[in-house]
Formats: sequence, C-alpha cells, structure tokens
Amino acid sequence: MFKHIIARTPCKALVNGLTSASLGQPDYQKALDQHNEYIRALQQCDVDITLLPADERFPDSVFVEDVALCTPYCVIITRPGAPSRRQETELIEETVTRFYPGNVERISAPGTVEAGDIMMVGSHYYIGLSARTNQAGADQMIAILNKYGLTGSVVTLEKVLHLKTGLAYLENNNLLAAGEFITKPDFQHLNIIEIPPEESYAANCIWVNGRVIMPSGYPQTSEKIAALGYQVITVDTSEYRKIDGGVSCMSLRF
Repeated sequence: MFKHIIARTPCKALVNGLTSASLGQPDYQKALDQHNEYIRALQQCDVDITLLPADERFPDSVFVEDVALCTPYCVIITRPGAPSRRQETELIEETVTRFYPGNVERISAPGTVEAGDIMMVGSHYYIGLSARTNQAGADQMIAILNKYGLTGSVVTLEKVLHLKTGLAYLENNNLLAAGEFITKPDFQHLNIIEIPPEESYAANCIWVNGRVIMPSGYPQTSEKIAALGYQVITVDTSEYRKIDGGVSCMSLRF
C-alpha cells in the first residue's frame, strides 16, 4: 500500500520540455488543467499528497519520478541522463529527506539513472538500460538496493525512452506490457496483459491502493484492466505525451 505521493506543479517553461515525439508543442493551460485532474485522481486513492511548487528553471521538473527512487527503506537520489535535468535532484532532495531521515542514498558520476527506467515488483527492481540510464548507474543502484536487502537486475531496451514507457506492474502478479516487452524473458513468470500496438501509450499507468490510474482514450486497455478487478480511473495526459511524459512520470509513490 502507498501512503504518500509527491508531485510538482508544471511550470510555464514546460512547453520547452525535452521530447522525442513529433506531436507539437504542449499547451500550458491544458497541461495545467490535466495536472489538476491527475491530482484529483490521486486524491481518490487514500494517500497523503505533497504538491511542490513550479520551478521555471526546469521545464521537465513536473516529471518528479525520474529524480528519486522511493523504496520501503531508503530513497535514492538519481543522476538523470539528460544533462538539463541533473539539478532537479536538488529540488527534490529536501522534500524526500523529510520522509527518509538518515536513509538518503545517491547515484554519482559516471553513473546515470532516471527512475522512469525502474519498475518495482515486490522487493525486486528491474532497471532498464536506456539512453538515460547507463550500466554504471544500474550497477550503483543495484549495490544500494542490496545494502537494504532488496534486489535488482537490468533489462535492455531497444525502442522506447524509459522502461516504464512500455510496462506497468499492477501488483497481484499482473503486468501490462506493450511492444518489445511482451516477449522479454525477464517477465515471463508474470501474468502479462498484452497492450495492442495502437494503444501502446496506455502501457504507462500506475497502481495506487487497488485503483489503476491510466490515460484516457484507450478503451481496450481500460477494459483489460477492469477485467482484472481493478477500479480504473482515467485522466487526460495528451499534453504530457508531447514531451515524452506519461501517468507514472508525474508522481513519486511510496
């Protein structure tokens, strides 16, 4: 069960965020409205929410998931692979330290890790090797996890930006998977729910205390999740998709 959520209000500079997509520039007011909808969805999930202020220095800072990994025993401040995002770790550190006094760990150079590349399944953490997360960072992450009695392993990525671009673990052994991840040997012990190619964006969603928050507009995926017995909450994240963002990116959950 999750008790706490940390999120950050999007800044106006969001429209200049990093992107590999060709969907156009986000509309800031729509993005703000969508973020408010996202927070309202989280409010339905029996959690305490810490909402941090916008910071105009960092266009991508709404994506708080990437800069810290919150485990049951420690928080690990990452070192983002995108150089423009590296100082975002300083923004989050004071807040997460309040929840993890004395148990704050850090990734250091030459390692890079963005926590959008990390998926927790029980006490094991899958770490995607991507353009943003390198082997040195993954090795450091696994060593830290081992220190706290947790485990980790690496997963190679071929097409997507982050591991959780194409995966979502919904607890109870259920894994949403799209594209290259459907047949990955790493995940065949789980109950894989295959997301069709035309709805691959919906593979990024989050389980929060029995509910699943997912992007709106993907009826096949919504139906498959509901059939598993979860309450489905949909939110519009179309403006965030334009800058490579999804549902999981906008919160830390622990």
